Amino acid sequence: MNALGRSFFQRDPVTCARELIGCTLRWGDCAGVIVETEAYGALNDEASHIWSRPSARAFVANHPAGAAYVYFNYGMHWMLNVLVKGGSEDGFVLFRAIEPVEGIAAMTRRRAKNSSFKIQRPKSNSWLCSGPGKLAQALGVTGRDHGRDFCAGVGVGFFPSATAVEIESGARIGISRAQHLAWRFMLHGSGHVSVKPSSKLRLPEKE
Repeated sequence: MNALGRSFFQRDPVTCARELIGCTLRWGDCAGVIVETEAYGALNDEASHIWSRPSARAFVANHPAGAAYVYFNYGMHWMLNVLVKGGSEDGFVLFRAIEPVEGIAAMTRRRAKNSSFKIQRPKSNSWLCSGPGKLAQALGVTGRDHGRDFCAGVGVGFFPSATAVEIESGARIGISRAQHLAWRFMLHGSGHVSVKPSSKLRLPEKE
């Protein structure tokens, strides 16, 4: 199956964040099904880096749609995003959780080595990537990956789901502004999301 091309990311962030649910994210030796994302826009979204950070606005101006936007959050965790631009609104999609499908042993080693959390080893691997900081640790994402092109076909990329998926939405997590925007998207029924949705707003299936 062919990877998603640049045109996929030349749309608004909400559309991209929703339609990335169920796709597979490949990152080097690892891969996982995307089960949770958040959209951040440029217009009237005070929680977005584009709203508050000149460096983020410069990144948008100087990079193509499909570039990785990586930042260090609260001096603790790397956060992996993808730049979307060229549609009705520029922005970022934050990857909050994936369901691991390949490279699970490598993910486990990275989490055990680098995590500040007390590592538990339950039978399920749902603990590996159930949060944006965990996800980045498991994949080995660092600041060196800032600006990496997801659409270049070199070691990273996104692959569409072969089947339709059911999606839920809810409020974004860990922000103090623009909390009214229901721009967090989740794969319905997934046990790998960071926080289960408090409401059951269903969205149309992917075409």
